[in-house]
Parts: sequence; structure tokens; C-alpha cells
Amino acid sequence: MTAPLRIGPYAIERLLGVGSFATVWLGHDRALDAHVAIKVLAENWSHDLRVRERFLDEARLLRRLEHERLIRVHAVGELPDGRPYAVLAWADGGSLRDRLAVGEIPAPAALRLLGEVCAGVAVLHRHGVVHRDLTPGNILFRSAGPGGPEQVLIADLGLAKALAAASGLTARAGTPGYMAPEQDDPGAVVDTRADVYGLGRLGIRLLAADPSGANPTGPDPPRHVPEIRLRDDVPAAVAAVLARSTAHRPADRYPDAATLHAALTRASAPVAGTGGSGLTGRPVALTGASAPAVLAAPTGPVRRRPAPPPGARRPYRLRLAGVAVVAVAAVGAVGAESGGAGSARPVGGTYTAGPLTVALPPGWSATGATWAGQYGADGEPEPALVMSPQPRRWAADPRLPGAFVGLSASTAARTTPAGFLAERTHSDCASAPARATGQAGVEWTVVAYRCDRGRPQIIESAALHPGRPALVYVQIAPPADSGPAFVDTLLAGVHLR
Repeated sequence: MTAPLRIGPYAIERLLGVGSFATVWLGHDRALDAHVAIKVLAENWSHDLRVRERFLDEARLLRRLEHERLIRVHAVGELPDGRPYAVLAWADGGSLRDRLAVGEIPAPAALRLLGEVCAGVAVLHRHGVVHRDLTPGNILFRSAGPGGPEQVLIADLGLAKALAAASGLTARAGTPGYMAPEQDDPGAVVDTRADVYGLGRLGIRLLAADPSGANPTGPDPPRHVPEIRLRDDVPAAVAAVLARSTAHRPADRYPDAATLHAALTRASAPVAGTGGSGLTGRPVALTGASAPAVLAAPTGPVRRRPAPPPGARRPYRLRLAGVAVVAVAAVGAVGAESGGAGSARPVGGTYTAGPLTVALPPGWSATGATWAGQYGADGEPEPALVMSPQPRRWAADPRLPGAFVGLSASTAARTTPAGFLAERTHSDCASAPARATGQAGVEWTVVAYRCDRGRPQIIESAALHPGRPALVYVQIAPPADSGPAFVDTLLAGVHLR
């Protein structure tokens, strides 16, 4: 990857991190002699209007909350190719993921750190926001000057949603091993208790005697799993708090991060008669169907992993420069159809990309693509195309009409056209009731959105392939003076093989 020389007014020094959703660069503000982290939307997502909205929503949300426990946003901008970027405070101490890669954090420090993270998430909950992706990579550290305390910051709110809009979210959003079971349930309500679950899993990762076995491999852990033992210097009452936090049913967890933080504080206090350690020497467990695991404070010596060879272990407070990037989905590539030499096809007529053929509206052209985040059974990205008067600019320029067309067998295997469209809601837009229309032998479900900013209208439509198990999706930004007839004509021009 070639580093840009500048992004906006900032000189670029190096790459900090790469994810499927964004790339983060270390920039330098010469006027203020200060470093910043610049998060740029990944090129393969630039055609998706909803992903652009989510990217900008994260920046707006952080700017609105403006709190010392959250990563701060200084500005937003747009690259010459139309991709948005956000200028963030640089977390010069790196991430918790970085530090855990160096070595385990002593239990007392880990407990204090978990409390700081709970306090940061409580800020979100007070403002009616649920994070939904609390992982070590999203916990950052920033120095506060010589001799000052280090700040613990909550980052990557790209998956966060206002609680009022969280009900009915059907797309998986979160990291396996840390996401709550209900985040994988299309009909579930995702609220602050999902974050409580993530905090509980984070606590288990920090405090388990064997961290390598502390996290399940899937997003929905079984209700009865092998016992997880905490380290011998962890108060036994903490095990009960973590067990309740990670209960399978949301109703059995603490209601929010502030309540969990208070419970952790009480559980971490020394217990009379235990020599100040807070240990009772008895296993602590939750029973019943709601308990996902048995957590126990060890009753005897804990087997320790062998110490690393001399010189291999670095100090805990190692200064690691890095910014975590949220990974919403796997990377997909965007490129022209073979033979297109990297440019759009001529204006007019039809355009074919794999099994998709579209009739181009007058004055429109098209370019081939792959559907970012969508993979077939063979592991290859699934096909898509973009068409517009300027297909490579339409997602970035709200004045341009255009459409994205994608075909996905993997999506058809998990949901229906109506269910898929329920995932495609747009913030700051009002939706009309869904309608059905039959075009060229395909039964489409169509939802129209009227928006107060950006594009005045966005059309979301989906259908099942009439001949094989695949879902076809068309997102349309119609011309300003068009009506339903334009949408129906465009859908009638989508032909599937």
C-alpha cells in the first residue's frame, strides 16, 4: 500500500492500521506541531451509501458526545476520489490488544483497567448509545503528559447505534467471542445489556488463569461450557460478577455498564478474614439455563505458563503506536470488468458483470465490482456492479443519480429479501411502507427513503433469483425529477443468469 503524502492539511508519516472498513494513517499537523490519526473509508466500501453513512455517523456521534473517556474527533473531510475521512486524536499508547500480545497484565492492574473501560462505556449508555463491539482492539491508551495518568479511551463506534434504532437490527455486528448471543439473532433487541456481555467477556480475557481458553470461538457460546478459572489473586466475588455479566439471557445480566462497574468495585474490595486478598477458596458459579459458563476462583496453586526467555518479555507500559480499526466485514475488491481497462463501459445499451446484466438508463454507464463483505461458498467475493452517469463518483457525489446491483447466494441462505432490507435502514431518513413489484419475472420488495440531508431519496430493493438460491439487491439514488416509474423501469432492466 502506497502512503499518501498528505490528507487534507496533514502530512502523512506512516500507516497505523488496516481493516476491511477503514485505513488509519498517522498524520502531522505542522501548524500545531501535533500528531493525529486519520481514518479513511476503505476504497472497496466507497460505493455503498449505507456504509458511508455509518462511517460519518461514527464521527458525528463522537463529536456530539465529546468526552475524555472517548476517542475525540477533530474534523472530517473528503479525499479527491470522494472517500470520507475523519481526523481523530492519536492514541499514542496503542491498544489493549497490543499490550496483551506482549504479556498478561497483573490482576490488580487488570481489574482497575476493566473498571476504567466500564466507566467509559457508561458514558455511552448515559447518552442512549450501545457500542456493540467491545474488544481489546477497541480499547486505546493515550498519554496525558509527563508524569500524568494514562487515559483509557473507548474507540471505534462504527457499529454503535442509538438505542431507539437498535431494535430489529438483523445484520451480525460485533466480534465473535465478545458479542452477545442476541447480536446474532435477527429478531432480538440489542441494548446496553449487550455491552455488559462484551465487558464480561473482556474481563474474563483479562483475568482468566488460562487466557488462551477464555474466549469461545463462536459468537453464541453454549450454555454449559468447561469451567473457566480466574487467577489466584482475583477475588472470588469478581467471578460471580463476570458470570452474571455473561449470562445467556439479557434479562439475567446487569442492566448497564454503570451497574456492572459498581458491582465490580464492591467485588474487588478486600474481604474480612481472607488476608486482604478477597479470596474465599470456594468456586463461584451460576446455575440454570441462563448461565453460559462456570467461573471459579482457584482453590489451590494455579499452573502458570512458562516464563519467556530473557529479553523476550517487554515491560507492560511499552509505548505501542497504533489505532484499532473496526472490521465490519471481510475485504472485497472493486475493479472494472475484464477488458474494461479499469474504466466504465460506454454510455448506453447493456452491461454485464458475471451473472448480472443491466439495461443502462440514457446517459448512464457502468463498471464492474465485487460486493464487499459478501463471499460465496468457494470463498470468492460475490458479483456486483455500479451504474451512473459517472459510476466512479456517484457514491461520493450526492448530486449524481446511480445504482449499485449485487447478487449473493450467502445472503439468500440466511435471510429473505424483506429481512435483508430491514438491515439497510438509513439514519436521518424517513421510510415509506414497503411495496412489491413484479418486473421481468422477478418479484421485488422495494422501500423508499426520503432524507433531510445528502441525497433527497434512496431506494432499497431486493428479490430472490428466480432460478437459483441467490438474493439480488439494488440500491438506487434516482434522478431528482423521477418517480416510482423510473425505479420500476430500472428493476425491469436487471436480468439474472
